[in-house]
Amino acid sequence: MVKRPTIQDLANASGVSVATIDRVLNGRHRVREETARRVYDAASSIGYHAVGLLRQRVFKDLPQYRLGFLLQRPNQSFYQSLSREIEAVAQLSASSRITTQIDYASASTPTVIVEKLRFLANRNQAIALVGPDYPAVTAAVEDLKAKGIPVFSMLTDLASGVREGYVGLNNRKAGRTAAWLIAKTAKQPGKVACFVGSHRYHGHELREIGFRSYFRENAPEFEVVETLVNLETAEITHEATLNLVKQHPDLVGFYVCGGGMEGAIAAIREEGLAGKLIVVVNELTPDSRTALADEVVTMVIATPVRTLCTELMSLMTASIGRVEDVIPGQSFLPFEIYTSENI
Repeated sequence: MVKRPTIQDLANASGVSVATIDRVLNGRHRVREETARRVYDAASSIGYHAVGLLRQRVFKDLPQYRLGFLLQRPNQSFYQSLSREIEAVAQLSASSRITTQIDYASASTPTVIVEKLRFLANRNQAIALVGPDYPAVTAAVEDLKAKGIPVFSMLTDLASGVREGYVGLNNRKAGRTAAWLIAKTAKQPGKVACFVGSHRYHGHELREIGFRSYFRENAPEFEVVETLVNLETAEITHEATLNLVKQHPDLVGFYVCGGGMEGAIAAIREEGLAGKLIVVVNELTPDSRTALADEVVTMVIATPVRTLCTELMSLMTASIGRVEDVIPGQSFLPFEIYTSENI
């Protein structure tokens, strides 16, 4: 059994006396803010049991915010990682006390998303979400805006002109980058393909547009086949990948610009095509990392998740209670590129 850290362990980790720890915990005498923060940071790092109480003591005079987040597919490792980063960035905030509520849409339908938005709006001052772009969702975002609850889109844009802002990658550039890699590294021209989760995902649509436009402008000797819709599921992507390689023997590469890459990876392994196709996928996960190492995947285009969460929370807290109208904007983050040589 792992021994629970003691107050002496916390004193050693923070470089202060046990008496100082006691003052911070119980608020008996004022302690310098720098010292209190050092104690809190040390408590977080060693897993001290009273870290929650320390947080209350250290940040009691800071502004408090309640932020809601609506994500997709809780079983996917990327969204699990994103959820952890949201919580971590909120805990690390030095200028405010942020309480987060993270929820997931059970389906990507407008009815489910609108219901979740209204649920989060009951408890939070600002909301950020990942989701498809539907008129009903835009209407719900507009309604929340009228009630003083700003809504931000993340990873993929929606409710343009109504939502407070978008934070994520420049998805058109991501699509062009995937096409650039295939065009530059293919041994000979051939057919290429692109998978999207749904054309209702604005980010997927932009990646497809960028992918196609690059080949049309710079590598017309390649043929882009009909776009495949995989609903971001591994099962559909697996079956579609098997059909793709059988129908097009001259296929040289493809891009999975949303979820479901696990199915493509499995299909390539089954067909013994590792290293024979140029494959680009979206986001670095345990599956894509292993696939890079095995040469099943050639490149991963990834979102800098910590930067995303930091930028998003900064914008969300700044928007709360703001009276003046601000033109909805976009915060494009530089995407990360991974190959087998830098994982």
